[in-house]
Amino acid sequence: METFTHTLNSLWQILAVGVLLGAGLPTIFAFGVRLLSAEGAGATVEKRSLAHTVGAICCFSAVIAAIVVGILFIMKNFLAHDFGIHIF
Repeated sequence: METFTHTLNSLWQILAVGVLLGAGLPTIFAFGVRLLSAEGAGATVEKRSLAHTVGAICCFSAVIAAIVVGILFIMKNFLAHDFGIHIF
């Protein structure tokens, strides 16, 4: 029974990370694109507020940071072995 509960515990963690990275990052990116879009059909870029621009930059920065952390996590053994850099 202990193995079963341990497996279920690991399963929900994998599911949570999969939903977060699989649907969360594209959603954050889409929200950033929406914040950058001009309001209305005939609107110009000058009508975009500073808060929308800052929000979009924060969304894009979060997505880029997640990508960089993912790449570094994949490369952690290579970096530790070849360069002596221990990140995680």
